[in-house]
Parts: sequence; structure tokens; C-alpha cells
Amino acid sequence: MPDEDKILKDDNNLDIEDTKKISPDIKKKLDALKDKLEKLRKKFLDKHKDIMGISLLPPEKKEKASKDINVLVLYDIPEEEKDKLNYKEKFEQSINKIAEEFDKNIKPQCMNLFELRESCFDAKYEILELIALSAPIYDPKDLFMGLKVCELHKSMILKKFEKYVVSYVAVGSLFRGDATSNDIDVAVIVDDTDVKRMSRLELKDKLGAIIRSMGYEASAVVGVKKELHIQVYILTDFWDSIKDASPVIFTFLRDGVPLYDRGIFMPWKLLLEMGRIRPSPEAIDMHMEVGEKLLERADAKLLSVISEEIFYAVLNPSQAALMLYGVNPPTPKETVRLLEQIFVKKEKILEQKYVNILEKIRSYFKDIEHNKIKKISGKELDSLLEEAQYYLKRIKRLFTQIEKRTEHKKALHFYDNTMKILRDVLKLENLSQDNPQSGLKKLVEKNTFPKRYLEDLRNISKIKKEYKTLSKQEVEKIRKETSPFIRGLIEYVQRKRGLEIEKAKIRIKYGDKFGEIFLLVDEAFVVDDIDTEIKEIHKAKIMPDGGLGRMEKSNLKELEDKIATCKIPSKVFIKEKIFEDLRKIYGKDIEVLVNY
Repeated sequence: MPDEDKILKDDNNLDIEDTKKISPDIKKKLDALKDKLEKLRKKFLDKHKDIMGISLLPPEKKEKASKDINVLVLYDIPEEEKDKLNYKEKFEQSINKIAEEFDKNIKPQCMNLFELRESCFDAKYEILELIALSAPIYDPKDLFMGLKVCELHKSMILKKFEKYVVSYVAVGSLFRGDATSNDIDVAVIVDDTDVKRMSRLELKDKLGAIIRSMGYEASAVVGVKKELHIQVYILTDFWDSIKDASPVIFTFLRDGVPLYDRGIFMPWKLLLEMGRIRPSPEAIDMHMEVGEKLLERADAKLLSVISEEIFYAVLNPSQAALMLYGVNPPTPKETVRLLEQIFVKKEKILEQKYVNILEKIRSYFKDIEHNKIKKISGKELDSLLEEAQYYLKRIKRLFTQIEKRTEHKKALHFYDNTMKILRDVLKLENLSQDNPQSGLKKLVEKNTFPKRYLEDLRNISKIKKEYKTLSKQEVEKIRKETSPFIRGLIEYVQRKRGLEIEKAKIRIKYGDKFGEIFLLVDEAFVVDDIDTEIKEIHKAKIMPDGGLGRMEKSNLKELEDKIATCKIPSKVFIKEKIFEDLRKIYGKDIEVLVNY
């Protein structure tokens, strides 16, 4: 067997570009074959511009080894050519002569597009199988690659659903070799006449989904660039469409080329060509009515553009602007009112004419909804669309204005929170809160805080003084650089408050459980079991005799809020009455733990 045959023998999907997984010796021979066919391709194309594709065919199965290299040359005969037989003869003679002069072992097989279609019409699918096994050398319109992916997809679905598939038809541009098309269009007709366990629609949906998923797999395997677009018909719908003279089905029958057919597609195609399939009077009337219905639908679509597109195009950004400002999502009617109240009258950052545009579009929407407007002209629609675009440009600028103001508020809020924490520190140290900077300076001098805290406070004070001129990035920089300062103040407050809290806390033991009681000036909080993940907390008033009033259910947040706001005395006295009340609640075996 010659070297070329060895290369081609076992590879059904040979790509002469793929040389990564073969031995160096075979790669060398494959490269030589590739160079040879590339030179031949140029010679063919220099002489003939109407060649649609050239592909290397697999070797023929012969008892004796052959040196023949079989090449398929696909071409198209120009429509203006009158003597097509003479053209075909001259073309094939020319191709054979070029091949023989180039290399006597190269055996070109010429076929024009008409012959390829006719072989499919005659159910001679052998040529399709050869193309599927071939390696394209020249395929500018992806005709060979399209047929390869169709053949693979067809074999996949026939293997799984041969009982149901009656026809696999190429439609659209594939057999025209249309270079401008981005799709490979095929239609699969499924026999639903013997369906018992599911509805016909369910069969169509289920098989259709599987057939389309196989199309994705086939495209991935072949590596075709164009998208395989698959339409699935059930036989009963196909027949109904013929009876109803559906233009889509008539076009499908007229232009489709079967790549597989069990005697369904071709008989109907031939009957159509013979003029035996004619639209019924009912079908003609139906198509006549379609015109009026389509015009009615067009009017409805124009109205829906306002009610479903333009209105929500202006409403949603308007609601978003209000939400950015801090308002909960309002209703459409409230949106117009709030837009005017907040941005026109209060903040004075939006002009009244934009609110008027929103109200105008909303009025159109309501009138259409209540059937007061039943028709709208294209001129009116264009005007509304233009106003909506004008409105949206202004709303985008409004967003920037709101964000700037929001950032200013955030900056001031950051400053106020910092000052509050600092005043809490000064309060704990019994220092004046009137001048926080002066108070912090005293604490720095006492070595309570590091000296850099003074610089951090000056930077934070800069936010209060210059927040209108500071950019968002500058404010964020100050926040980031002063975060250790704020964290240090918070930890200091927590530590000091923690020490004070310890003075007002009693730990008790009853049975095998441990609880805690916080005596906070006028109120006591009791944590029943400190070892549980979810704490049961109760509270009671501290009576004048030192005992506890009526117990009420409380929670952790209420306890924390009380600790944060109340002034805890430096000394806490426990009266005997409280022990009596605790025994009533937890039993006589209650113990009070000290020095824990």
C-alpha cells in the first residue's frame, strides 16, 4: 500500500492540518502530501474560478495496493451558461489534464452542484458518506464542512431514533454554497402517527431538544465555524401545513435537499413540482385574512411599544434615582410626584420639564391600558421615543448629582460617628466633651493614646470642613488611613466599659447550670444559662428594698443597648432581698460565685 493510503486508511475524519499526534516519519510524509495538494489546488484555481471546493477522498477498497490519490472537485455551472453539457465536458477534461501533468497518481473526480443535489434526490447518499470521510483542501464557503457536520448529526440521530425520523433535509443556503450565510439549516421530520404514551407536542419537544443537543455535539466534533440550525417538524403538522398551503412548507418542499428520506419528503416535493399540490379555497381565504390580522397586530405592537417598552424605559431609571436617594421603591404614580417633590422642589437639581415628560408618557400608558387610545401613528411614536431618549440622558446626569450628594452625606456621617466615639472616650475619662481635639491631646500627653491619633483627628476634621470639594477617592483615602485610630477608640471604650460591667455583674450557680445577673442602676438583667448558644434573658426592675420586681422576657440586644447607654456606678451594693428573690426563681440550692 502506498504511503498516502497508510495515512488515510483508519482515519475517517482526517484533517491534513492536524499533525500533533502522529510519528515523525508519518508526519514527514503527510507534510509532503499536503504540499503536493496545495500546489495542485493553486493550479486548479488559476485555471477555474468556478470551483466551489476540493477535498481529499479516502482510498478505495481494493485487493491490490494502489498509488491513486482520489480528489473530489466540486464546481458550479454558471446560470447564464446555455450549453451546460458542453461546459461540464470541457471543465472535466481541463481538470483531468492539469492533474495528469502534475502527478499521474492523482485521480480527480469532478462533480457539479446540480449533480450533487440530484444524487440526493435519487437517494444515492454514497457521495455524502465519501465527503464526510474526506479532508477538505479548499472549502471557502464551508460546503464540505457543512455536509460533514450534517452527515455526523444525521448518523447520530438515526442511531438513536431511526424508528421516528422519516426525513433529514438540508434547507437554506447549504446547497447554494452561500458564503454570506452564517448558518447551516436542516430540518428533521419526525413520525408521530404511532405515539401512544405521550402527546404529539410532548414528543416534538422532547425529541427536538435531544436532536438539537446532538447538533451541538456534532458541530463541536467537526469543528465547523457556522452554526447548525435545526428545525424539527412532526409528520401530522407537516401534513396540516401542506393542506393549509403554508408558504414556509411550500418553500421547504421546493428548495430542500434530502440527506435522508424514507419516502415522505420526495413524493411531496415531486407532487409540488407537478402542480398537484394546490392551496384549498379555505387556505386562500385564510391567507387573505392574514393581511388584515397582521395590520391589526402591527397597530397593537405600536401600542405595546409605549405600554411595555417606552414607559418602563423611563419609569425604571426614575425609580432607581429615587432609591439611590434613599426612598423605598415607589409606585408609578408616586414616582412622578416624588421626582417633582424631591429633585425639583427640595433639592433643586432637576428641571420641571423632565417631570412633565415622564407624566406625559405615563398618561399615554394609562390611556392605552384603559382602552382610551386604540391606535397611534408612527409620528407620535417617534416623538415619544425621542422625548424618552432625551429624558434618559438627563436622568443619567441626575444619578451623578445624587451620588455626589450621597457621598457628602456619608462623609459627614463618618465624621459625626467618629466624634461620638471620641466623646464616649472623654466621658469615660471624666474630661470635657466640648472640645474633643483638646481632650484627645490631654489623653495623648498622658500616653493613653499614641501621638499619631492627633494627626488622624485633624484629617477626619478636614472631611467636615472640605467635604464639598473632596472627591470620593480622597474621602475613602482618609477613611482607610484613619481606620486604626477609630478601631483604637472603640476598643478602648469597650475595654473600659467591660471593666465597669464586671463590677455590676454577679455569677450564680444552680444545679449544673451557670447564670449571670447585671445590676444596671434601676434594672437587672438575668442570663439564665451562659453556656447555651441561644441565651434566655429576662429583666426586672430593681426595687427600693434591693429586691427584684416582676420578671419580663428580654433579649441580648436590649441588654447591650442598656449597657451602652446607662451610667454604671463605680460601686454596686447587693442587698439581702435580691438573694431571697433569686431563691424563688432558681431554687434554694442557688450559689453566688465570687472571684471568678
